Amino acid sequence: MTLKPELIEQISERLLDAERTCQQINMISDEFANLSYKDVYSIQLRGIQKKVQAGAVVVGKKIGLTSKGMQAQLNINEPDYGIIVDKGVFREGKPIPTNKLILPRIEAEIAFLLKNDLKGPGITVASVLKATEGVIPAFEVIDSRFAGKITVKDSIADNASSAAVILGGRITPIADIDLRLVGMVFEKNGQVVASATGVEVMGNPVQAVAWLANKLSEYEIPLQSGEFIMSGGITSAAKVEPGSFFSASFDRLGSVSVLFE
Repeated sequence: MTLKPELIEQISERLLDAERTCQQINMISDEFANLSYKDVYSIQLRGIQKKVQAGAVVVGKKIGLTSKGMQAQLNINEPDYGIIVDKGVFREGKPIPTNKLILPRIEAEIAFLLKNDLKGPGITVASVLKATEGVIPAFEVIDSRFAGKITVKDSIADNASSAAVILGGRITPIADIDLRLVGMVFEKNGQVVASATGVEVMGNPVQAVAWLANKLSEYEIPLQSGEFIMSGGITSAAKVEPGSFFSASFDRLGSVSVLFE
């Protein structure tokens, strides 16, 4: 199925309105049974274009569904991606209001800060390592503007369920670090809820960034110098409630924390 431009316009506006009002809407996969990936990525891109036209600035990109378990659960064989604007980045130490979210969850991730552009096809792990200024401990808050159990295509249209990003305060060069072996401890209100190593992210978080650069080449979109790339959740996401305090401590990379109010 290929949606007409006017439908892409309408659906992207419905999603933006749902985000502004914190009111969920019906899933587009129920309304349009044969949506293509081109359709839903076009909806996502139009929504970002509207935000940029309203003054937002694209500052990064995100990769989702990087674990084999999540891919098997949704019956897909590759991750998805979204685009991050400046208004979605929150300062560490500043509480995030939950009344601006619907059903938020949080993931601990490794963010890549780029010093050079990356444009596929043909991007490899070596290309990513060469283009990376350093990595940053980070959180991503995911939220859905759709009611019900969404499909991966609904999530893509909804900018891969992106809601907020919190970056830690330390950038670490990765020339001598194998990110597959970097351990992470994820805590909620002082209690450990999960731990894992970077290998959980597509076998290597660097590989996830390479995948994204090559995938975006299908749409003539580069990863640009100065952007940060969220490489995907290392563990499953944790539920967020008012008063929740989360921290993630990474071996050799530092830590990141956030409070919700």
